[in-house]
Amino acid sequence: MSEAKTGNAYLQLSWAMMKTGVLGYGGGPSVIPLIRYEAVTHYKWLGDEEFGEILALANALPGPIATKMAAYLGYRKKGALGAAVSVLAHIVPSGIAMIALLSAVQWLSGSAIVQGMIGAVIPVIAVMLGVMAYEFGEKAVKGLGLYLGIGFFALAFGLLQLVQLHPAIVIVIFLAYGAFHIRASSAWKKRREGRRQREQDEKLSREEG
Repeated sequence: MSEAKTGNAYLQLSWAMMKTGVLGYGGGPSVIPLIRYEAVTHYKWLGDEEFGEILALANALPGPIATKMAAYLGYRKKGALGAAVSVLAHIVPSGIAMIALLSAVQWLSGSAIVQGMIGAVIPVIAVMLGVMAYEFGEKAVKGLGLYLGIGFFALAFGLLQLVQLHPAIVIVIFLAYGAFHIRASSAWKKRREGRRQREQDEKLSREEG
């Protein structure tokens, strides 16, 4: 039996979110791979596709993305109380650590050891984000097709980097297209199946005639 089924849900949420809050060096984006590991790989609270959908929606909403993801996971497991526990477990330990280190900030900022630690951590975070982006991109290509997927990657890059459109607006645009794409694909499949069925019926009627 998996750990997700045998453990206490509140303890799991608290432990998972505390780890992501304390170890998520670099802000919201760097925390997402850690949250994904806990929610999808470790505890299996949700699937990869659902995580990607929630991540896209969280990006479009105001506020820190890590706390929004923590709140969603807690709410999904244990409702409003679970959301509160999850968010508090994510922010309180790191907040306490930050307050405890305030008196040593000046020394730490100039410490060669700390600078070396920071320099060593950054490539790890970059690789984690790159792997997650590649996996999501692979799923997008499978869902949209190779050429359309590559075209959307280029379009998103252009809107974000060249036009410098706000990321939330880009996400809303692509969410809207995703809803249209699903409906259009479903309607096209139904028409194709209906055409194929009519052809089979006509062929059968000709054979019987």
